[in-house]
Amino acid sequence: MNDNRYALKNAFFYTMLVAVLLLLPTYLYVTYMKYVYEIQYEFKLKRQSHLIIRAMEEFDPKEKQAFDYPRFRSFESGLYDKYFEPLFSVIELPLKVQKTGYHIQDSYAYLVVALPEERYFGASYLVVGGEISYARIYQDVIIILLAITALIFVLSLFFLDRFALPFQRMNKRLDQFIKDSMHEINTPLSIINVNIDLYNRSNPTNKYLQRIKAATKTLATLYNDMDYLIKNERLSFEYEMIDFSLYLQERIDYFYEVAALKNITLIPRIDENVSITFNPTQLQRIIDNNLSNAIKYSHEGGEIEVILEKYADRCTLHFRDNGVGIEDVNRIFERYYRENRDKGGFGIGLNIVKTIIDKAGIELSIDSTYGKGSTFSYTFSPPIYNNG
Repeated sequence: MNDNRYALKNAFFYTMLVAVLLLLPTYLYVTYMKYVYEIQYEFKLKRQSHLIIRAMEEFDPKEKQAFDYPRFRSFESGLYDKYFEPLFSVIELPLKVQKTGYHIQDSYAYLVVALPEERYFGASYLVVGGEISYARIYQDVIIILLAITALIFVLSLFFLDRFALPFQRMNKRLDQFIKDSMHEINTPLSIINVNIDLYNRSNPTNKYLQRIKAATKTLATLYNDMDYLIKNERLSFEYEMIDFSLYLQERIDYFYEVAALKNITLIPRIDENVSITFNPTQLQRIIDNNLSNAIKYSHEGGEIEVILEKYADRCTLHFRDNGVGIEDVNRIFERYYRENRDKGGFGIGLNIVKTIIDKAGIELSIDSTYGKGSTFSYTFSPPIYNNG
């Protein structure tokens, strides 16, 4: 996995984890701030009630002038009799709680103040209220949470990057070691293959040399997997027109000697003139890894069918064996996973195959019975498949 993608993924995970852990403190904080805000709003209403009462006390009815009832932009008020019938009020909302004190009704807060009987225009209660909004609290909380989340995300990226440096250096040295080792392996491997071919041309077939040849082909498959694994993120794999029928037969021919080591028979059933637009290197990885696995997990003297079927809108490639089958189908594409460690290999072949087919949009179905065998089916559809 790309280091940057790995760091982003884990930083996002840690950030979400911290965000979840902050839910309870955030809820408590919001509840507390709402409580404080409601108390502050109560003091505001009391201040407005005092202003109204002072204005009524300063009014002198002997002057025979109309009383100018105080009005406020952000608050509403009214005078009510002892039955809570309005004598004068600009409050439109019906008051559910009709007793003295501070009350909150939905998003409306109001204060009921008892007045001396018959002192202020025959009113028994003064009610002062207004819309109470928690929008500012929610806004501040969201800003704080976003700031904390952003800070945690940045810090997670920073520390993950710092912590990963020793592993990155080690991985680079390991990659370089693998590259150097593969370079050293490739040369003697090629020399062995060439000399075996030259010997077979001028001498009778030697079963021991044939076994060596088969072993070098198995080693070459592992080499090609490792080479692809190292280079696939740096190289661009160009597509080209491929005669699928011919290419598949060539790869089957290549594995005949490998299958012969276990006395396994490869049975090709290939429709002619099947063409696809694909990358030859990636197609080879798909075919070689399936053939290699089918041979590896088949019983001595078994059979492996390789079937290429052509249809009007697609073509399907099947690899069918009667070997040991698969115990856990869901895990076989994990990198380095091997169901049977006695069979050898690194557990990277099918992971490479899965990466290729997922990116290309090739459909895969697996039919496997543990202990009886498996069938891997790959369906190539347009634009990969070309119906000539």
